[in-house]
This record gives sequence, structure tokens and C-alpha cells, in this order.
Amino acid sequence: MNADFDTPLLDTVSDPADLRRLAPAQLRQLADELRSETISAVGVTGGHLGSGLGVVELTVAIHYVFDTPRDKLVWDVGHQCYPHKILTGRRDRIRTLRTGGGLSGFTKRSESEYDPFGAAHSSTSISAALGFAVANKLSDRPGKGIAVIGDGAMSAGMAYEAMNNARAAGNRLVVILNDNDMSIAPPVGGLSAYLARMVSSSEYLGLRNFAKKVTRKLPRLVHNAAEKAEEYARGMATGGTLFEELGFYYVGPIDGHNLDHLIPVLENVRDAADGPILVHVVTKKGKGYGPAEAAADKYHGVQKFDVITGAQAKAPPGPPQYQNVFGAALTSEAASDDRIVAITAAMPSGTGLDAFAKAYPDRFFDVGIAEQHAVTFAAGLAAQGMRPFCAIYSTFLQRAYDQVVHDVAIQNLPVRFAIDRAGLVGADGATHAGSFDVTYLATLPNFVVMAAADEAELVHMTHTCVQHDSGPIAVRYPRGNGTGVALPETPELLEIGKGRIVREGKKVAILSLGTRLAEALKAADALDAKGLSTTVADLRFAKPLDEAMIRRLLTTHEVAVTIEEGSVGGLGAHVLTLASDEGLIDGGLKLRTMRLPDLFQDQDKPELQYAAARLDADAIVDTVLTALRHNATGVVEASA
Repeated sequence: MNADFDTPLLDTVSDPADLRRLAPAQLRQLADELRSETISAVGVTGGHLGSGLGVVELTVAIHYVFDTPRDKLVWDVGHQCYPHKILTGRRDRIRTLRTGGGLSGFTKRSESEYDPFGAAHSSTSISAALGFAVANKLSDRPGKGIAVIGDGAMSAGMAYEAMNNARAAGNRLVVILNDNDMSIAPPVGGLSAYLARMVSSSEYLGLRNFAKKVTRKLPRLVHNAAEKAEEYARGMATGGTLFEELGFYYVGPIDGHNLDHLIPVLENVRDAADGPILVHVVTKKGKGYGPAEAAADKYHGVQKFDVITGAQAKAPPGPPQYQNVFGAALTSEAASDDRIVAITAAMPSGTGLDAFAKAYPDRFFDVGIAEQHAVTFAAGLAAQGMRPFCAIYSTFLQRAYDQVVHDVAIQNLPVRFAIDRAGLVGADGATHAGSFDVTYLATLPNFVVMAAADEAELVHMTHTCVQHDSGPIAVRYPRGNGTGVALPETPELLEIGKGRIVREGKKVAILSLGTRLAEALKAADALDAKGLSTTVADLRFAKPLDEAMIRRLLTTHEVAVTIEEGSVGGLGAHVLTLASDEGLIDGGLKLRTMRLPDLFQDQDKPELQYAAARLDADAIVDTVLTALRHNATGVVEASA
């Protein structure tokens, strides 16, 4: 029991089976207690709050009506799943959300049988639930696939691809559209709830199916006319024509916070005998918590906060965030170049483009959760002489890889990619870590791939992107605050494929790409203190490599180490290939590559993640000393 408030009903629920033993009249109180527990927990941990508060009643209703985990419940994105976790045996760990060794902030298969499908990117739920439903149908096993998807996630094409295929599931598939933002629903209330109960009832469905059988025996024109009349009559009343065209039986809209409306509709849907069904519920983000309801973003993502006042813990003043440095730099560039346009996929503030949108609304495009479209749209703009910037998180750009290859790289179009959240991302864990972009971009012909070592370099690289019209170019930068260096008054145009020597030495060379440069400099201090004169180079470019610089460093130093915030196949692989092709490692050079390990790292503080990945100063020193075969006293042994 939580010390801050009483939760007598919630204290009796350790899993959904306990929930189903409650009387319907008790569910309102349970939902209120569940909302309080969610607020309290996120106040301690931070995380996604508004979306979870919006589905408290829906979460209670689904687990009450359906037989989870036999019925497979798939939450789209998963950032609304905290109430679900509390009800499914994880309440005792809910205050470990998004912390090292704690609960994931998203659904995760390895965490619970009630998380049948992991998700942290949007628009996958219907496809996954369809897979569960069809598998059960083919194997003649009980159980439905239930997808809960928000209206924002419905902006992605994958959701409609899945719906177009949904007839194969029959009545095993239920899609619940959680409409909490878009104005796609007429006003909800008693009448709409009555209509929803009526059109989802077995009597109505039975009559509807009987009528269909009768009309099939009529001449084709009469049959078609009758079918269309029924469809459009219901569509005019409920707004479901689009979903009917995709093969779903549409029910709604209904008030997603009214359990008296939700429960009977979901029971009817559960017992329906024919076809996939879509239930349209209308909810409110932040529901039941005043500060969240009043906030513009409905407390979508929050730091730790005071539950009474809603005041979030503020980080101490520090350098600007990389995303805001990029947004300001691009906005400044756009003042003198009307060919610059900015594109994002539902992340205007997350990518720093909200400032650009305010200054140049006609040149800003938020295309929704549609990265594939964003990339090809940018390609079309570039082909027509514009200078488009696609600002997309590294992990989200993965969803548009074919468009990057086919629509941009092969045609050598000058699309500019601003790749945010490159590297490890802390509390969001493996699903949002930007681990692979250097690997998947630097393998492509025609691409230029840069990585900013600090916020000043990001300004220079943004300017360089603007001026690069001979093909695609990308700049990657991490989540969080910069290093505190002064920002340049006038950006510098970088020479493509040219790095810089930050520190000159003689015995050890550290070749850094991206923001591990600060750790490389710390390691150089430690190595110098051991008598190992160390060069530190900021390569700036993963492609094209500064081959002249690399060749010089590899032939004038005894040990060379590459370090990057990316997976195998990135900078280190390209440097090894160069060294191998030119025979640079035949003369005894000790060349080592440092990169992210070949695994998906769980959430933790970023500094702990990098330490675990062996990408900090201590690991660099250890790598060098091991290569030089130091003995226990720290004296360099003779090289083999």
C-alpha cells in the first residue's frame, strides 16, 4: 500500500484475474486508485505520463472484459502502458521505471507474459495483433489479438497496410482506436454510447448478417444498393465509412473514460461472431490530473515532479541542448536562403525545429509519423532545386531506409539529414538508441556522413550541409546538452572529408568520431601521465574518410585506436578496411577499434551505459595499455 493515499481495491489486484473478480460497480473506484498510483510512480521516476492517464479506464475495461494474457493485448508505441504494468503484476517495481535494472518504459516481451509484443516505435500494433489473431485462427486456438492504437499513430501507412489485410483474422482481431488528439470524432455522450452498444450488440449483428444473406439472393444491382445504403447510413451516424472500406466493422465513438459505456461495448465486441472490429474511443491525455490537463503537451514526457503542485524537477543550468543548437543554426541559415525547407516526422520540438516553424511556417513540414514519406518528399524537393533538411531521430530513420537508398542515394539527390539522438539515449533504452546510422549510411555510395564532436561543430556542420549540393549529406548528434563550448558567430564551411588534429603526440593515436572526443582527451591526459605521448584526432567525417590524415597517423604511431558511438560496421570498419587495403598494419601497428557492443543495451544513465559499453576514458586507456602489453607496474614491455 502506498503511504501517500489509500488504494484498498488496487491492493487486492495483483493480476487481471483478480480484477475480473470485482463487481462492475467497483471498477470506477479501481480506476481512480490506478490513476493516483500512476501519478505517484511517475512523480518518482519521470517518464511518459499524459498518455497513460488518458487510458486508465480503457486499461481497466480491456483487462476486465478480455481474457488476457490468452487474448493478446498489444499497445501501440507503449508509452501509455504504465497503468497496464501496474495491473499485470509489476506494481511492486513500478517506481523503477526507466532506471538501470528496472522496468522498461515501454512494453517488453522478456518482462511479462502480459507484454506479448514489445513496442516503442509507433504504428506496429495492428500488424502484430493481426499476426497473433491469424496464428490462433490457423491453429484453432482460443484468443484474440487486441491492438490499442492512438490517432497519431494512425498517420503512418503501416497501420493501413495492416488493416487492409485484416479480413484474414476474422473475428479474432479487435482494434481500439484511442482518439485523444485529432478532431475526427463527433461529440460523444449518451446518444453515441447508445448507438455504439446497439450496433455492437449480437442482436444487431445477427440481423445485419441475416439481411446480408437475404440481399445476396437478390439481383446484383439490388444487393449492392442495399449493402451501400446500410454502410453509408451507419457511416453518416458514426463516422466509420473509412474503416468499413478497409474491412472492419466500426463501433463508436464512445467516451473512453466512462466505464458504463466501455464495458458493455467491449463485451459485445468480445462475443461478436463475424469479422474484425474497430472500436473508436475518445479519451483525454492527462485525464484526472489538473497540471497535466492544463499543460500544452498534457505532460507527455516529464522529469520527476511534485505530485501536489505538478512542478517538474529542473536540471541545473547548463549548455544548450544539441537539438536546439541545430534548430537555431538552421533557422539562421534560412534567413539568407529561401531554398531551405525543414521536414520532421511528428517531432518538431524534439528535433529543435519548432523555432524554424515559427520563423518560416511556409517552409516547415511536419508530415506526421511517416518517415518514408518524409524522405521521398525531401527527395522530390531536392530534385526541384530546394535545399531540404530531414530532421529525424536516428532510430526512426531506420524505418525509411529503402527510401534513403532508392529515392535519395541512387539518384544522388542533395537531401540533408539531421540525425538526432545518435548514440545511447539513457532512460529510453534500446528501442531509441541511435546505434546504427553510421553503419547503414556510410555503406551507401554518394553519401557524406558527419558526426559533431560538440555544439560548435554542429553549427559548422549545419552550414556545410546547406552548401553541399552535390549529393546526400548527413550530420549526427546526440541527445542532451552540449559540452559548453562557445558557439561561433559565423559558421565555418568544412572541407568535405577533412578531419582535424586536436592534440599532437608521438606514440598513441586516438581517432575519434562524434562526442566521444571529450573522453578521448581525458584518456590522452591519463596516457601522457604514464609517459605515452598521445595524438587525438577528430575525424569529423565517417565518409569520406580523411585518408591522408589516417595514413599519417597509422604510420607514425605505435598504437592507433578508433572510437565511435555506433555499432560494428561504422568508422572502425572503414579505417580497418583502409589499413588492410594499403598494408598499413603489416609493419607491427597495433590498431584497435572501440564501438558499441554487439547487443541491445537496456535503459540506464547515459554515463553508465557508455561505461558498460567500454566507450569512456578508462576503457580507452585500458585498450591502449593492453595493446602495448604493459606489465603490472605500468612499464611498457617490449613489443612483440
